[in-house]
Amino acid sequence: MAKLFLDLSPLRSNRNFRLLYLGQFVSLIGSNLTLVAVPYQVYRDTHSSLWVGLASLIQLPFLIFGALAGGAYGDRFDKRNLFGYSTLVMAAISGALALNASSHQHSLGMLIALAALWAGVGGFSGPLRSAAIPYYIGQEKLPSAYGLMQLSINIATIAGPALAGLLLAVASVANLYLIDATTFIVLAFSTIFMTAIPPTTGAGEHGLFRSIANGFGYVRQHRLVQAIYLVDLNANFFGLPRALFPAVALGLYHAGPQVLGLLYAAPGVGAVLMALVTGWLQHVTRPGRLVALAVTAWGLAMALFGVVHTVWVGLLCLAVAGAMDVISTVLRNVLLQGAITDEFRTRVSAIQMAVVTGGPRLGDAESGIVAALCTTEISIISGGLACIAGVLVLSKWRPELWSQTTSQPQSRQ
Repeated sequence: MAKLFLDLSPLRSNRNFRLLYLGQFVSLIGSNLTLVAVPYQVYRDTHSSLWVGLASLIQLPFLIFGALAGGAYGDRFDKRNLFGYSTLVMAAISGALALNASSHQHSLGMLIALAALWAGVGGFSGPLRSAAIPYYIGQEKLPSAYGLMQLSINIATIAGPALAGLLLAVASVANLYLIDATTFIVLAFSTIFMTAIPPTTGAGEHGLFRSIANGFGYVRQHRLVQAIYLVDLNANFFGLPRALFPAVALGLYHAGPQVLGLLYAAPGVGAVLMALVTGWLQHVTRPGRLVALAVTAWGLAMALFGVVHTVWVGLLCLAVAGAMDVISTVLRNVLLQGAITDEFRTRVSAIQMAVVTGGPRLGDAESGIVAALCTTEISIISGGLACIAGVLVLSKWRPELWSQTTSQPQSRQ
């Protein structure tokens, strides 16, 4: 039974990982406050859902470019220092958001600009954090470390928005930004006590854009890495109908905002429960095969979500999808970090972050367009089935994912 539950040994035995983990968990709570506060403030000021959507869309190129820049510089400089400095910059941006929100003449343009900058710097720090984990932990404990990371991320995803809702009822939106700024300072302080991560030998001295291009060139030659990216993009593009949750709650279930909140929370609940029992993942010998099966189960759960118009069934389907996402995420990270060489580690992590963050936003557009052309149910069902078909096509086109074992050499194919 001990092998079933989440392995806590990386936290107990590794001081660097413990500092990173706890600091990030505090910061994630704060970041989720800002992720609620920005659209709330935009809608409060404009009374327009279109502006809310535009504000989110404007952030995407900043986030992607920030991630790619973080990957390029992270392979050439000390990742710990870059991570600490970028965290302090995010604290300053959150402080600026608070000042703008508290002003009697607060500016919508300034709000959107600061939110985009906040997303960009967050994108910059993401691959630095991801690449630091295998450096501190080592390959053997990576499944346990990523399982712990999934637990903290999903707890923060549930707790942060819930706390934001409570705070907005009793305090101003500026206070949410100030709390976020404080959590970034906590994370920056924790990095001081981590071991430095020296520049990677062989990363080169190329300029920013040449370094980014070299990272994409590396991925183009690496069939397994391509498969890892594509299986995630497939799930998020076709099988994540979160943009349709309001239509499901109000139109299909004929319910209110309480059920809408449950729809958004359900995947996180399933993810947290699965994260608690990820100890067995470190003993999986064919991780790529399990990733493909988990994404297939995700697609089936989403298709059933669109077929059955019963609240508890819908919530159960979303929870199952969230649980499958944890399995897929943990094993994809293990495969990715084991497959790439050190001089490209941060750049490849940056491309992964661009896929992970861009996929759901593209999926929002896909599900919304199909629903507008057909119906909400058809959009959800067709997306789930397309997700399953995508796994089958990918397994045929990139069989490296399906056949990969933990004992195989991790090299370019």
